[in-house]
Amino acid sequence: MSSITLRQLAKDFGGTPVIRGIDIDIGDGEFVALVGPSGCGKSTLLRIIAGLESADQGDILLGERRINEVAPRDRDVAMVFQNYALYPHMTVAQNLGFGLRIRRARPEEIERRVQQAAETLGLRELLGRRPRQLSGGQRQRVAMGRAIVRQPQAFLFDEPLSNLDAKLRVQMRTEIKALHQRLGTTTVYVTHDQVEAMTMADRIVVLKEGRVEQAGAPLELYDRPRNAFVAGFIGSPAMNFIPGRLQLDGAPHVLTDDGLRLPVSQASRGSHGDRVLYGTRPEDFVIDAGRGMPADIVVVEPTGSETQVALRLGGHDVIAAFRERIGARPGDRLPLRPLPDKAHLFDAAGGQRLN
Repeated sequence: MSSITLRQLAKDFGGTPVIRGIDIDIGDGEFVALVGPSGCGKSTLLRIIAGLESADQGDILLGERRINEVAPRDRDVAMVFQNYALYPHMTVAQNLGFGLRIRRARPEEIERRVQQAAETLGLRELLGRRPRQLSGGQRQRVAMGRAIVRQPQAFLFDEPLSNLDAKLRVQMRTEIKALHQRLGTTTVYVTHDQVEAMTMADRIVVLKEGRVEQAGAPLELYDRPRNAFVAGFIGSPAMNFIPGRLQLDGAPHVLTDDGLRLPVSQASRGSHGDRVLYGTRPEDFVIDAGRGMPADIVVVEPTGSETQVALRLGGHDVIAAFRERIGARPGDRLPLRPLPDKAHLFDAAGGQRLN
């Protein structure tokens, strides 16, 4: 195991900047997820750590060792790909031991490590099969096992669950998290699925256009996003944003152009009359017959554990999520009130957090 340090890392493709001066510290044994929209540079960053791409600028440290010029096979990191990358003509056992064989490990050592990985991942009954005889989840476990047998200082995962169905993704993310807890190996995990990141990672790094927007514990990013981009990216359904002007005469609130008064409990920055974005998460709406604002229901989506409702609040489209079952239909009207102590305020021009 070892820490990973990235210092002022930069990468261009054909003159187009993809990574722009990134600094990230990943602690020994930490599980860090890289998230962001398509094209933000997260997979490129992972490939640079693995040595599959070279950095144009900056330093990559594995522990105390600078590895910029070290060949991929000598970096002591193991990468698990989205498409499994298994050899179709080899058995599971042969796939698991292949990396050790090309490093000329002793046969008894290969056998010991293969059996150990198979036991860890529940693959003992599958060692004689070939990839075509395996399910998607079994293939992914073999790909993980091939990484485990190398006993690397760090695991690198590049969207490993994106080819699996929804139920299997849930199962596999639990297995990967449990595996990390057992092995304690430093892990960098790239995903486009923020639920994966929230449930698996010790820390999340949010990227946008090759830069780090915010890094922190999952609930820190959820509860205290640094800017409107992070607030809108983290959370499913996404945070609602309503533009308006900050009003500090009397009880602080945001006044929209169509006359809605949106309550806030505090406004630590910003001046009276500033243009702002009022952010509220779907679960932070309540139905309040006394103080709620009339909102017209557009769509009702019961998910079992909660009910998600798309509504028209004044001139704004919002999503609300309720834990209780509500007997409402499209066309009905709900008295909707956002919780003031859960409100997020962002500067309308730059998107920076104000409260």
